[in-house]
Amino acid sequence: MTTRSGIVPFDETFGFGALERCLDRLRAAYPDAEVATIGRSVLGKPIYAIRVGRGPGQAFLNAAFHANEWITSPLALRFAEEALEALRSGGALRGVDAASLFERTSLWVAPMVNPDGVDLVVNGAAAAGPHRDDVLAWNGGSEDFAGWKANIRGVDLNDQFPAYWEVERDRRAVEGPGPRDYTGEAPLTEPEAQAIARFTEERGFDVVVALHTQGREIYWNYRDAEPPEAERIAARMARASGYAAIKLTGSDAGYKDWFIHRWGRPGFTIEAGFGTNPLPLEQLPGMYEETAAIALEALLASRRGN
Repeated sequence: MTTRSGIVPFDETFGFGALERCLDRLRAAYPDAEVATIGRSVLGKPIYAIRVGRGPGQAFLNAAFHANEWITSPLALRFAEEALEALRSGGALRGVDAASLFERTSLWVAPMVNPDGVDLVVNGAAAAGPHRDDVLAWNGGSEDFAGWKANIRGVDLNDQFPAYWEVERDRRAVEGPGPRDYTGEAPLTEPEAQAIARFTEERGFDVVVALHTQGREIYWNYRDAEPPEAERIAARMARASGYAAIKLTGSDAGYKDWFIHRWGRPGFTIEAGFGTNPLPLEQLPGMYEETAAIALEALLASRRGN
């Protein structure tokens, strides 16, 4: 059952303004929640992370790497809200005692990795500020940014990580900035990717989950660098959500690729929902139940201690 307090809405387009309003309300409702600014976007918007729990285990849920996948932001933030409410009330988080769980683990949620790109998709070219002429040119002159995945400089943030980046660059064969699939001139050139990489290095996460759309699939491996338990965790996620656990090949330079490559720990990309991006709001309630079940499995996998 989803959280009752309903701070995070499921009935409105979710841009950066909505994110900040929700974070303000969550801080007011849950004073123990820690909200950190872990970096800033090209246009200077804060990249936020919210923490639930104080346990030694470390789980990281992030969303909206891709601009037109903004629907993943309320998914991620609503799970943080549900966890905060379960912890405050002394109840259960989807059948698991919250107090016991969060004594053993901490959940960090970065609900909007690409705030500039999200605002471009949601609010149009005016949101691009000094980059307005560039994004319009890269978008073929169209004011419709529904197909835009990149950040405001036309770089795909999920092709920015140093895990066989050159292979991904050559596979993509996109020579310059645009709505999607441009890897940038080198790994980690973009401040949003830098912020997530730096935060991951600092926290030393046990397990990470990156929410994307669409396809109802779970990607759990990377070039055989994943630990043996990754496939078992993915199978539990699949059973809990109804998604398919897929052993993926032919993809590099993504966040979960780098996490697995760098640490050999479990990392997952979740392709939530089904259809054409941006997915419609009508899918949010069902997608939430599916992705919350997956996030809980990640939390259980990150627990440390007695």
